[in-house]
Amino acid sequence: MTPRERILTILKGEQPDQVPWAGDLDYWANALIKMGKKPEGFIQSDDYIQWHKDLGVGFYLQGYFPYKQIMDNCEVKEWNEGNKRYKEIVTEIGSVRECWEYIPSSYTEGPTEHFMKSEEDIPIMKHIYENTRFEPDYDFAHKRKEQVGDQGVVLCYLPKSPFMHLLALEADVMAVTMAAMTVPEEFQDLLDTMKKAFDRAAQIAVDSPAEVLMIPENLSAEMVGPEFFELYMRGYQEEWTKKIREAGKYSFIHMDGTLGGLITEEASVGFSVLEALTPHPVGDLKWEELKGLSGDSKSILWGGMPGVYFTPNVSEEEFERHVKHVLSIMVKEPRYVLGVADQVPPDGLESRVKRVRELVDEFGKYDRS
Repeated sequence: MTPRERILTILKGEQPDQVPWAGDLDYWANALIKMGKKPEGFIQSDDYIQWHKDLGVGFYLQGYFPYKQIMDNCEVKEWNEGNKRYKEIVTEIGSVRECWEYIPSSYTEGPTEHFMKSEEDIPIMKHIYENTRFEPDYDFAHKRKEQVGDQGVVLCYLPKSPFMHLLALEADVMAVTMAAMTVPEEFQDLLDTMKKAFDRAAQIAVDSPAEVLMIPENLSAEMVGPEFFELYMRGYQEEWTKKIREAGKYSFIHMDGTLGGLITEEASVGFSVLEALTPHPVGDLKWEELKGLSGDSKSILWGGMPGVYFTPNVSEEEFERHVKHVLSIMVKEPRYVLGVADQVPPDGLESRVKRVRELVDEFGKYDRS
């Protein structure tokens, strides 16, 4: 079977010839571009898919939102100061500003200032989303569909749930928690306003050429407990997993943090796939614990290979032991996809990535006993 056939077979609830293996190489590729080891435009090119093929990795994840966000009645200012990237949104009732700082040593960036700093910014944030609209942007999805071929599937993103969008991108834990606790009605009003805008973007994503669709929550149980999940996230996720299913497509959620406090809840939502599951010793749960904690859910459990295992920080012996151990569980039933949890890092070793393919070929055949 091809990587594509293996992924689609397991998504249908059937058994492929061996455990599927697919990985997110985007972060690694971006770092290699910055190092001068890959050319500009590499990630969008045919060569990127060929790279996956050469490494023996199934393709699926690329961080692509198939729509454009347009803000009306707002002035957007963007500028850079050294490694800092600023964005300010000016409205008739006030302005908000964010800053993301690039970290050269890790080839990535992180927020140092958020749009929503406290509950006092809620009226401005609400105004922004009242004046936000989305339009389809399908060109790259069509291009990817032609490029990917037998190497995997084309995945596009819906928006995060409004609550998680604020928590991960536009506010922080303190601002979100304080707003939810001190001004719950105003906070809920903001989330409702965001959802009206996000619903349009989500429908555009469902209607896109994508074969599989992800709500990229980037969820970690130490950031969102069961109470906030039930209050602010379950409804959005259940609505859109249902609509994805009705469209004849498959739904993913990206859970790349601690799992113990939310895996049971997320497994009950109805996602086709719980993705980027990071096990012990990097994550908080052993791979063999996940099935029991996911209850009666039929969701596919996708992950198992922490990104650090592809680097020199982990010994060859531990790398081999871990891959074989995870595969020994996955071959017992066609409910798993071996995947990177969540990305191969900039110091990843091609030899390790290629070795996974060899180990899957050797130890990834399903148990017939």
